[in-house]
Amino acid sequence: MITPISTEKKQEKAVLVAVILPGQKEDEVTEYLDELEFLADTAGATTVKRFLQKIDIPNSRSFIGKGKVMEIANYVEENEIDMVIFDDELTPTQLRNLEHELKRKVLDRTNLILDVFAQRAKTAYAKTQVELAQYQFLLPRLTRMWTHLERQRGGIGLRGPGETEIETDRRIIREKISRLKEELSKIDRQMLTQRKNRGSMVRVALVGYTNVGKSTLMNLISKSDVFAENKLFATLDTTVRKVVIGNLPFLLSDTVGFIRKLPHQLVESFKSTLDEVREADLLLHVVDISHPSFEDQINVVNQTLHELKTGEKPTIIVFNKIDAYKWEEKDADDNTPRTDRNISLSELKNSWMAKKDVHTIFISAKQKTNLPEFRELLYKTVRDIHVGRYPYDNFLYPDVTEANL
Repeated sequence: MITPISTEKKQEKAVLVAVILPGQKEDEVTEYLDELEFLADTAGATTVKRFLQKIDIPNSRSFIGKGKVMEIANYVEENEIDMVIFDDELTPTQLRNLEHELKRKVLDRTNLILDVFAQRAKTAYAKTQVELAQYQFLLPRLTRMWTHLERQRGGIGLRGPGETEIETDRRIIREKISRLKEELSKIDRQMLTQRKNRGSMVRVALVGYTNVGKSTLMNLISKSDVFAENKLFATLDTTVRKVVIGNLPFLLSDTVGFIRKLPHQLVESFKSTLDEVREADLLLHVVDISHPSFEDQINVVNQTLHELKTGEKPTIIVFNKIDAYKWEEKDADDNTPRTDRNISLSELKNSWMAKKDVHTIFISAKQKTNLPEFRELLYKTVRDIHVGRYPYDNFLYPDVTEANL
């Protein structure tokens, strides 16, 4: 009997590595590693173990200390680990040295994010954006691809060819980068024309950290079928839908999610995608309130919006996933300081979040909790923007209540 050959791809095993620098707390770095593990899972890898090291400054040669490198090398050898993933961006020298010492594939955070983006890109436009980012990331690291030639040692038969091939590849990659930029520039001009032809409707953009439920909310509001999944970067392509609430039409766009340490190559490559954010009249900043570090995620998104020069736009903060919010009530005789996990949802609603200068709403897109209130708030905000732009339309869009929507 012939045993059929399995076509199922073997899932790679990985270990994660991070450092605790002065001023950082171990809990904070652990949360960063949780996110890195989620990234690895999204890319298709299984995390087997984590390594942490407290250091004053990263080692210029191997990022972590020599003893920790040996510890990791022994572990990956004994447990047949496929790759080692670092939570920070490594220099070309550090990558080369670590691969030599560990004898395993070594990735850093940027490389992993690029890989996830490459998997998630579905349209030709998204694929072109990711390809450009990958080439821009690869160019300064090209020498790492030629370590088998042992150029650094020199000697008979090892002078010249390696260097020549590297220079040839550099020229090829520069030409590809130039071609991809031209392609994106051409598509950007087409998309700009499309945006100009969308008429006088108010434009609303969903923004937020990755995997906070933007696409799920998009599907609920617009009754569309945008792909949504409990994975990082489920959406790369901007989706624009016409939405009507009451009798008021507007355009709603779903954009790529942000993340801590988002590679600058991706920010540059996805510039046109982020133009939807730049040109929006209103931002819906979606927050996963059930995440332990949701306040840090808010800060990451706000920082990115500031870099995009869109931080001053009218904004509604949508605290999503209230159904998944968990808290623990402290015992009466517990004298330890309260933490974020000891605050109830009702207390949060009356905290600083509800007293900011922007509108806030607490919902569950998955359970459809408080959606009528959200639609009413969205209607009133979009109406104010529209009437402010076209005062003569005031009689067309009267104030409404939840029952009229």
